[in-house]
Amino acid sequence: MRVLLIEDEPEMARLVGTSVTCAGYVVDTAGTIDEAEAAIGLARYSLVLLDRRLPDGDGLALLPRIRTRQPGVPVIVLTALDAVPDRVRGLDAGADDYIGKPYEADELLARVRAALRRPGGEAAPPIVCGALAFDPTTHEVTVQDAPVALPRRELALLGTLMRRLGRVVLRETLLDEVYGFDGEVSSNTLDAHVSRLRARLARAGAGVALHPVRGVGYMLDRS
Repeated sequence: MRVLLIEDEPEMARLVGTSVTCAGYVVDTAGTIDEAEAAIGLARYSLVLLDRRLPDGDGLALLPRIRTRQPGVPVIVLTALDAVPDRVRGLDAGADDYIGKPYEADELLARVRAALRRPGGEAAPPIVCGALAFDPTTHEVTVQDAPVALPRRELALLGTLMRRLGRVVLRETLLDEVYGFDGEVSSNTLDAHVSRLRARLARAGAGVALHPVRGVGYMLDRS
């Protein structure tokens, strides 16, 4: 899943970005309203983390634009403006959640997981293929109910493939969802991560096959 973090303070952006990235999400960062609008026009996001005090205005001004361009995407406001009137204004403006700074990383991640649940508060069920199961909300991976630890890039890669189980996923889609706005990422880098993921799943006895489709992309299915 891809998250847009809108935060202008470099240290805060680093701390929040690291926490969310380590939880298995791909994070793009924007430091202004203009940068955020450009990002929203370029990529599809599963979640937006929004600061209010931005150099070019109040982050709440972005809410209607986010709703227009990406209807249904959850937005969590992260801000030092945490007095009751500020919270009320943020929620009335359309935010799904409002968290005052400072906050604990564990609470933030719990709020992220809650925001990513399906409408009605019901968590999306695990996606199962062979002996492999992937929880799209918590990003937990198990093989025959035993947890499997994956590096974050391989976890993001697996999540993208599991959400499109049995379908060919274009290389461009994988590069976009696994690496986000990171610097130059070559196709060889993607192939290397696919190879390592395939080996880990085989060692774990996942009972799946990760097929290359020459010149197009990859597909995950039962072996």
